[in-house]
Amino acid sequence: MKFAVSYSTPFQGMDPDKLVAFAQHAEACGFEGFYVPEHIALYPGAMFGRMELPTTLPYGDPLDLLAFVAAATDRILLGTAVLLLPYHHPVVLAKRLATIDVLSKGRMRLLTVGLGSLAGEAAAAGVDFASRGRRTDEAIDILRLLWSGDADGVSYSGEFYRFENLTSFPHPLAPLPIHIGGSSRAAARRAAHRGDGYFPGGALSPEERAAQWDLIRTTSARDNLDYTRWAPTDLTPQTVEAFETQGVTRLVVNPATLDDLSAFAERLALTP
Repeated sequence: MKFAVSYSTPFQGMDPDKLVAFAQHAEACGFEGFYVPEHIALYPGAMFGRMELPTTLPYGDPLDLLAFVAAATDRILLGTAVLLLPYHHPVVLAKRLATIDVLSKGRMRLLTVGLGSLAGEAAAAGVDFASRGRRTDEAIDILRLLWSGDADGVSYSGEFYRFENLTSFPHPLAPLPIHIGGSSRAAARRAAHRGDGYFPGGALSPEERAAQWDLIRTTSARDNLDYTRWAPTDLTPQTVEAFETQGVTRLVVNPATLDDLSAFAERLALTP
């Protein structure tokens, strides 16, 4: 089992010293990865489940945050949970992600993308809310196409994006895995057909989780997909075993303090 941490600037703040200290301590404790979330904009009435999101929550740009963390660390992998892919132009995004990967010496390995659930956020980005799934599918294909292109360039013609003979260098040091985040059967199908892994949301029943993972396993042409899950910080070796029996390969926790990071690492016997 691999273990990663999530740092949520809306709740842990944007203090740069605290961010760096948290990432460095997570790395020293032996955590594999460091995740950050994304919202590009909030507004009155924006809901996360049954909770209204305060409009002043400081959601930092996830890729800027990860570049900042990469400069202050050496080993920890960089991830998003989740990057709202339909609100990013894939040609621009391909360049940003590849740049972070090269400058971090190949650590942009935990990219997780999702559709977003706030209609007002889609409107603010100029995206038709109903089209965001199809946009995401095209964007995933374009990212991989641009990262595999040669000096002659690549071309694409889809419903939302079109270009001819484009090149995008630098390429990532190795092909970037693209994990799919979400809480729906549609997200599970996207993971099966286009993803390198699945990272479902936290508010699913055990039966629905099992059904979605079974859908992925039975419809994907691959048998080595990553299966990432959120987990509580009070995990024990016994509860980790329970996750393993469900096929989970990575657990992401959100410790609040450096002491919480240390206690988790000691309890689960993590090693740097």
